[in-house]
Amino acid sequence: MVLAAGGTGGHLFPAFALAEELGRRHLTVDLVTDTRGGRYGEDFPARAIHRLASATLAGRSLRAAAKTGTTLMRGMAGAFGLFRRLRPHVVVGFGGYPSFAPVVAARVLGLPTLLHEQNAVLGRANRFLAAYVTAVATSFETTKFLKVGRGPMVRHVGNPVRAQVLQWADQPYRVPEARDPFRLLVFGGSQGARAFSELLPPALARLPAAARDRLVVVQQCRAEDLDGVKAAYQQQGVRAHLESFFPNLPEEMAQAHLVIARAGASTVAELAVLGRPAILVPLPHAIDNDQRLNAMRLAESGGAWCIEQGDLSPERLAANLAEAMAAPARLAVAAAAAKRQGRPDAVARLADLVEELIGNPRHGA
Repeated sequence: MVLAAGGTGGHLFPAFALAEELGRRHLTVDLVTDTRGGRYGEDFPARAIHRLASATLAGRSLRAAAKTGTTLMRGMAGAFGLFRRLRPHVVVGFGGYPSFAPVVAARVLGLPTLLHEQNAVLGRANRFLAAYVTAVATSFETTKFLKVGRGPMVRHVGNPVRAQVLQWADQPYRVPEARDPFRLLVFGGSQGARAFSELLPPALARLPAAARDRLVVVQQCRAEDLDGVKAAYQQQGVRAHLESFFPNLPEEMAQAHLVIARAGASTVAELAVLGRPAILVPLPHAIDNDQRLNAMRLAESGGAWCIEQGDLSPERLAANLAEAMAAPARLAVAAAAAKRQGRPDAVARLADLVEELIGNPRHGA
């Protein structure tokens, strides 16, 4: 089985989860990625990791388009040679341009091809590829720009989460009592970390002293922001654990009473599987507003609150936090609503579809 994924954790995490599940089914997995995905090579559960040239269109000029096209053609040539040597039974793409060349090459060679879309909107690479593949697996019941009823088979499976997340999925949400410590988890990738580092300290400064005394903040910060945020919280008397990266993030999510985060597909899926309430702040200026649609789907279920970054002032965030801390029953309702949206079986359903495509119906739907 060849999995094609790279670029960001949003594409690589579900690929990682699928590789784990296919391994449990005694199927051999290779990963095709780009140079950015290479940093996951030490931990990715694959027999081998192959790196191909890849590029995202970085501008609208003819020169930029030609440069991107040339790089993708090099990646495609590499994929043809690789697949003739490996002879894979199926190629699974997880979106983004690192999956473009492998999926196109597989299609030309007549191999079964599967796309997995993590977001509530079909990404640009997947949008182009969707008409030509054997099947498309979606994370949400409806996916913007995906045409259903013609073309490939479409199967709603959910967004696979890693085993590290699933091991915390059975831990129930602990409703914070009035005088208990209130655990607030804040994270959001590099851009989210910067925005939250600028927003959270002045917001917490506006909380009543009694609320600040209850807070235990676990927050991701950029390395260059750690000292400033730490000093601000010390001045306010807020207990805080700050890091630039949390290797045990699923555990921190499971322990949280409230999460403030971006709305990447993996984040939304993990919050739902764990059943934790969240204030979701979509990445602004995204081309397809994918994070906003992800956040709105969870918010519409009652499992989260979606607030645009431009609308989230320190005053508004302080008011939202004070309201949440004063209404634990409301948080419990949101946690239960998020949990109902969770798909802990998503990785099994996606692996079933892979086996279906290779003609092994033992686990098929």
